[in-house]
Amino acid sequence: MTKTSKITYTAIFAAIATVLMYFEFPIPFMPPFLKVDLSGAVVLIGAFIFGIAPAITMIGIKDIIHLTQTQTGGSGEVADFLMLSTLVVIAVLLYRGHKSRKMAVLGCAAGSVAMACVGMLTNYFLIIPFYSQVMPLQAIFDACNAINPYVTGMQGYLLLGVLPFNLIKGAILTAITMLAYKKLSVFIKSKQIELYHSRQRVG
Repeated sequence: MTKTSKITYTAIFAAIATVLMYFEFPIPFMPPFLKVDLSGAVVLIGAFIFGIAPAITMIGIKDIIHLTQTQTGGSGEVADFLMLSTLVVIAVLLYRGHKSRKMAVLGCAAGSVAMACVGMLTNYFLIIPFYSQVMPLQAIFDACNAINPYVTGMQGYLLLGVLPFNLIKGAILTAITMLAYKKLSVFIKSKQIELYHSRQRVG
């Protein structure tokens, strides 16, 4: 794939991810303000097709665009960048070691666990400090407790709220990626071959 094509596809994938990031949905029995968007699946697919650097560029573009309309003082966007970058790097590095569907799934699983751990750190150091400026911490924990009675404080919120939420999110992104990756990869490669042959005919 030429450098120009990679840049073009990176921009296209980033644009799709940016749009998808606006469509969020909650997960039952999870803290109400933690929501899933499917932009990470687009990035993960892009990571497997184009590599780590283009995928991280996609994450950066979509988060910078969303930063202009942030409702979390930028903490959510920074957290998203760190978490998805962790998922992408681990998933792709493991997949490169042995390129098979099984290794792709294992890579995504390992990446999801790492992402969930990073999610606890970003919540503790970035997101909760931001929300604590606009509402009491106890009000945050009470909102979580209304859904999960075992969440009574910071530890419960991180271990019983943030951790399982991001593990489920990782599983959703992995499932979508495994369903779409191969077909998209074949499609893009076929377009590259068509473009190459058309240039050969023109030349």
